[in-house]
Order: sequence, then C-alpha cells, then structure tokens
Amino acid sequence: MTATTVDLVDYADATRRYDPVIGIEVHVELGTVTKMFCPAEVSFGAEPNTQVTPVSLGLPGALPVVNGRAVEYAIRIGLALNCQIAESCRFARKNYFYPDVPKNFQTSQYDEPIAHDGWIDVELEDGTVFRVEIERAHMEEDAGKNTHVGGATGRIHGAEYSLVDYNRAGIPLVEIVTRPITGAGDRAPEVARAYVQTLRDIFRALDVSEARMERGNVRADVNLSLRPSPDSPLGTRTETKNVNSFRSVERAVRYEISRQAAVLDAGGAIVQETRHWHEDTGITTSGRVKSDAEDYRYFPEPDLVPVAPPREWVEEIRAALPELPVARRRRLQGEWGYADAEMRDVVNAGAIDLIEATVAAGASPAGARKWWMGELARRAKQDGVDLADLAVSPAQVAQLQSLVDAGRLNDKLARQVLEGVLAGEGDPEQVATARGLEIVSDDGALLTAIDEALAAQPDIVEKVRGGNLGPVGAIIGAVMKATRGQADAGRVRELVLERIG
Repeated sequence: MTATTVDLVDYADATRRYDPVIGIEVHVELGTVTKMFCPAEVSFGAEPNTQVTPVSLGLPGALPVVNGRAVEYAIRIGLALNCQIAESCRFARKNYFYPDVPKNFQTSQYDEPIAHDGWIDVELEDGTVFRVEIERAHMEEDAGKNTHVGGATGRIHGAEYSLVDYNRAGIPLVEIVTRPITGAGDRAPEVARAYVQTLRDIFRALDVSEARMERGNVRADVNLSLRPSPDSPLGTRTETKNVNSFRSVERAVRYEISRQAAVLDAGGAIVQETRHWHEDTGITTSGRVKSDAEDYRYFPEPDLVPVAPPREWVEEIRAALPELPVARRRRLQGEWGYADAEMRDVVNAGAIDLIEATVAAGASPAGARKWWMGELARRAKQDGVDLADLAVSPAQVAQLQSLVDAGRLNDKLARQVLEGVLAGEGDPEQVATARGLEIVSDDGALLTAIDEALAAQPDIVEKVRGGNLGPVGAIIGAVMKATRGQADAGRVRELVLERIG
C-alpha cells in the first residue's frame, strides 16, 4: 500500500456494514481590524511579514491584550449556535513547536471555552433536517503561514527550503467543535458538507467574517471513525486537516469511510492520526500521529486575565443578532410563494441574495427566479463561475423583466438583450435600443408584413375563410421572420384574422 494507491471498499458496501461517526472542527477567522492580542492590522494579501508586532512575533517581554471586538464576535457566534455563554472563561497556552508559531505555543482556550453546549439544525438538499450538537466554541489565535519552495507537492517533503509569513499569526479565530455526529449512516458526507455550509452562512449573516473558504477564512478538520453497529463503542478516529471547500469536505468523508473499511476488512487497525486531503487526486494521506490534549501541556495563560462577559452585555448582543439564514429562508419562501423544491433549488444554487435584491429592484419573485435559475444559471454553468460572478446585477435583471412585463420584449428578445448585458454593452434598455430588439407594436408595420405574407400564400385565405384556422400559423411565422422575431405573435394573429375576415 502506498500514498497514492490504496485499497478501497465500495462506499455503499462500507456504509452497509459499518456505522460512520463524524466530528467536525471548524475554524473561522474573525473579521476584526486588528489581531487577537495586539494592534497589528489584519488584511488579506499584504506583503509578507508587514503586519506584525512584537506580540505576534513572540518577542521576549511582549505582553498580549485581548481584542474586545473579537470577544463580541465569539459571543455572537455562540449565541447563534444556541450555546451557553460562559460567565467567566480564560485563555491557555497550547504548547507545540512549529516554525509558523513564533512563541512555540498557541494562545487558545482549553477547559474554559467562551461558549459551550449548543446545537444547530442543518437542512440537506432533499429537505431533511439533521441536528448537530455543538460541544464548544472557543477563542484562539491563528498561526503564520509556511510556504515550502521546490518539490512537486508544495509540502515540506521534497522542498528545497521554506519561507514563513507571520502576517496571519495572531489573527483572531473561533474554533467550533461538534460532539460525535451519529445516525447519519450513508448520508454522513452530505451531513458534513451541509453542516460546514450552514456555519459559513451563519458567519456571513452575523457579519463576523468574510467567510471565504478559498482564502482560508473558514477551514474544517474532519474527524471520522467506523464501528460495526450504532450500539458499538466509538472506533479510532482520523482527522483530515484544513479542508477548505464544501465539496472537499464531502469527498474527504466519503473517501475515509471507504479507506477505513478496507483497513478493517483486512484485519488492520485504524491509526489515530492527522491526514492530508489532496484535492487533485481526491484522497487522504497520512500526516502524523494525532496528539492528545495532554501532549500539548495546556496551562492557564499567565499574561491574560479571565474574560467575564457581563450578562447585560450578552443579552444586548443576543437582542441585536440579525435574522439567521434558516429563519430568513423560511420568511422569503413565504413572501415569494415558492414551493419547497423551488426554494431548495434557489438555496443550492446560492441565489437567495440575488433574487432578494432583484425583487427589491422591482421584479416579481417569479420573474426574478425565472432569470436567475434559468438563463443565468445555464450561463454560469457554461462559464464555470458562480451566479454572483456573472457580469449582470440584480437591478439589470429587474429592468430586463420590466421590459418583458411592459410588452416591449418577448422572452426570445429578452435573452438576446441579456447576452448584450453580459457582454458589457450596457443596461437592458440601452442594449435593446442599440440592437433594435424591441417588439414591433406598430399595427401599420405589422399589416404591411401580413399583407406580404398573404400575397405569397393566397390559398391560405380561402382555407381560413372556410373555417380551417390551422394555416394561420404559417402566416404568423412568415411575419415573425420578416420582423426578425420582434412582432407580438398574439397581435399578429388578431390582425391576420381581421384581414382575412
């Protein structure tokens, strides 16, 4: 067995014979202006080692001071996850050596987290609701970033040398730890994905983080173990580190289930270890033996006093919480009149914000959904981008629909106008005018085209007068062709019948 060739058990077979148990640790970088324990600025993409202070570099004698806004954000998160907020909590030193940890310890929380004993309900794509219990949400600081140069994998093995950037060191984090998630069965990968996605949506709604997974604002460590049956003791777990996309969370759980089942089937034992996820190949590989809490030699941070949030402050934060994603979805579904399946499609496409803004700009819910979930979804898939990244705004979509509602465009012409908008030719009104795409509503122009079509097909007149209305379609088609599809087909039919009658 090698790092790239591993025996796997068929997934359906593995979940039929083993009960998977998952646990997920999600780290979210808080969107504060400064770091957790010092006034160093926090911003993405700065030159390496330009956003540091003696505290974030771990220089001797440098003393930390807690970022009050980070504490507030942590409380917001805890409340949104239905957690109890500690009346008093404290920081601890988590001791380990790694080049991106300049102090040789991480300031975190251990036995006294700021939030504990919570839960959230996550909705799967088919509408099934699954409750995930939260053990704790605690505050800590991020490490720096190592860049391994040379080699084929970008990892330390095979690299020629490594560079360390301490800009990220000290950025405030909240780590959310679930209790063992049981009962998911063969849907464990789907539950894991939905859970992380639900957290991401909550972070954004709370405005505590940009929560952009591609930037590492949200990272998930996925724990997984197998046991013979739901009544058996928990098996030995592995922890796949730093998985940073929803799809990868789902794939990592699925892969580990098949891999661990193969090990157990062969009479082997699962090693408690951290594992690396490889996006390109869709596999995990062994990292290091997983440390237990005692290996980190936790002890209270002597340079920081306990954090004791006043109950009045906690209740003020609770009262100011925004509408959370699940409640918002239910409200909007009721306002928009969408069926359950329609709303799930909107949610899964990431189109809620876009449709809400389009409706706010004047479109009907049905009209907004038609464009975002139809032509625009097709275009996004074709271009391999998210809906929100398309070069069209909700206001422009609303304007496009208003032109259709006003009878100035039909759907076929509207799609041509939309192409022009996406190509950067301007707003729908401008594109329609510049391309000459509006419906021909002048009866005089339509009658001219109708007379020409009738003259070209004189036999149709007698058929229609004899009571056979079928051939009228041929005249309408000829008129539509003559007007480049810009005639109102309904009005053309009325005028044809009047002309013949």
